[in-house]
Amino acid sequence: MDGIIIVDKPASWTSHDVVAKLRGSLRTKRIGHGGTLDPMATGVLPVFIGRATRAAEFCENAEKEYIAGLRLGLVTDTQDVTGTMVSSIDVSFSPADVSGVFRQFSGALKQIPPMYSAVKINGTKLYQMARRGVDVPRPARDIIVSEIELLSGAENEFMFRVVCSKGTYIRTLCHDVGAALGCGGAMSSLRRVRAGRFTIDMARPLDEILEVSSSGLVDSIMIPIDKLFSQHPAFRLSDTESRRHKNGASCLLKGISDGSYRFYGPDGEFLSLGEVKSGEARAIKSFFDPR
Repeated sequence: MDGIIIVDKPASWTSHDVVAKLRGSLRTKRIGHGGTLDPMATGVLPVFIGRATRAAEFCENAEKEYIAGLRLGLVTDTQDVTGTMVSSIDVSFSPADVSGVFRQFSGALKQIPPMYSAVKINGTKLYQMARRGVDVPRPARDIIVSEIELLSGAENEFMFRVVCSKGTYIRTLCHDVGAALGCGGAMSSLRRVRAGRFTIDMARPLDEILEVSSSGLVDSIMIPIDKLFSQHPAFRLSDTESRRHKNGASCLLKGISDGSYRFYGPDGEFLSLGEVKSGEARAIKSFFDPR
């Protein structure tokens, strides 16, 4: 059982909860996800199974897209509406006010991670300190917000779309937008609609996946590993080249440009994501069955 299932994560579940549930249902130990979602968040959660777990890092590092809710005038300790209120005031803003501030949060940015996060300081996760009432200085991290646009809203409730890099906290983005408006802000909802090449229209509700799994038909909803790398051209190796590739050796290929490729064996088996430099091909990450 090797492949990827795109879960439409339900609210109130952690990403770990989803993986644990599927681990039991699919009766497999080799399973992981491609990017954590907060419990209150819903949407695209790629789950990698079997040899596909070797590909999870590529999804974790990929660009993400979200639809988020912003509540202005509210500040909480978790930077979302599930946290303990720190302050609350009545405010009213126009869409133009909010769109104008969004322009400050586009491009390469520095973002300070929230205390309620899994970021580690001196080996301890920030949320563990936060639960003890400890607040420590956190170094700002580099993030990229490729797109941010207002979708709807008025007064103190707004919806917006954001495309961003790995490590971007949408909660913190809401908090910082509120601070820029001088009133504070908190995230009121979050739905991930894309993680790398996986979109919300590819996702299935967890209940549906569990039902399919119990029927023994999970292969029918499994996405092949190589689909994660579909932006790279495919190249089929000869039998001799395939054997060298599987043994970790490089092989010389004629008439092929430098770059990243999906390498397949002569029988069509997906072998690896690899790269070619000066005609010499090597695997970046292998996915073939070693048997």
